[in-house]
Amino acid sequence: MASFDQKLAMAKSCSHEGVVAGAKAAVIATIATAIPTVASAKMVPWARLHLNHTAQALIISTVAGAAYFIVADKTVLKNARKNSFNNVTQP
Repeated sequence: MASFDQKLAMAKSCSHEGVVAGAKAAVIATIATAIPTVASAKMVPWARLHLNHTAQALIISTVAGAAYFIVADKTVLKNARKNSFNNVTQP
């Protein structure tokens, strides 16, 4: 039973690391996307006509969501690989 509890604690730790890394990536992606999107909507004539506030918010939130899921997934997989190689026993 101790092994199961250890595995459960490891899984929670790995998923928490993924959430934290994904949230950091989403914040950075939001800032990196919001600045050029808003600036182009103010300065570029085509963007001024076609990108209303809803479209700008959709662009920014899509990039933030994608960054979150990509980074969280990569972090969880990295930790799973690391933990699976650490648990290999030598015969």
